[in-house]
Amino acid sequence: MDFRAALLDQTQAFGELIRNADPSTPVPTCPDWTIKQLFRHVGRGNRWAAQIIADRRSEPLDPKEVRDGRPPDEPDAAIEWLNGGAQAIVVAVEQVGSDARVWTFNGPRPAGWWIRRRLHEVCVHLADAALALGTDFDPAPELAADAISEWVELMVVQADRHSPPVERGRMLHLHATDPGLGPTGEWTIVNDEAGVSWTHDHGKGDVALRGPARDLLLAIVRRRRASELDVEVFGATGVWDTWLERTPF
Repeated sequence: MDFRAALLDQTQAFGELIRNADPSTPVPTCPDWTIKQLFRHVGRGNRWAAQIIADRRSEPLDPKEVRDGRPPDEPDAAIEWLNGGAQAIVVAVEQVGSDARVWTFNGPRPAGWWIRRRLHEVCVHLADAALALGTDFDPAPELAADAISEWVELMVVQADRHSPPVERGRMLHLHATDPGLGPTGEWTIVNDEAGVSWTHDHGKGDVALRGPARDLLLAIVRRRRASELDVEVFGATGVWDTWLERTPF
């Protein structure tokens, strides 16, 4: 997948979806937020990441210090500002080099790490906007599957800082039913003597979820309950409940 092109495409799709929306529309999946606040969050978030990369920061950046962090009031100019933030990430990575080490909330990472992170941040917030506005959220299966992989990676890395999302000796398995995904459509998360880890291996977990990658994504990022989606849950549902309870972000 071309993460750079996908970031630009998803950001553009987000902007077009909300271009004519009432900015005061509540976003139920982001409690206390409106479409206007969601828009600012996405747009400033991209510029925040771009500035971290461009400045080769080794420490966090206060969101209040983001350059050009407020969108213009005029709608078309605001959409241009939104898309410009995604483009700024791509340009910053090209300028410093994909392998240049910069700050991330998971420790120093190559600058290119931010492109994939922001891609999936925008993708999930596109889902938030679609759900708020009553429109379809229909990402390509490959995009949804990679968003699941990236989310699982984040949660596994952070397992050392919080209560483990999978209890010791337990296994969680996800299986996307979309044709053509192959191994990238399966995720097995375990907590064994080596700690919490994950693979694309097929496995029989204590609990297994099966459904389209889009629906698995909405479930794993807590935008919809599995019971509200085209997702089947087999086995110890408590293992799945524990994962959801311990993976806030």
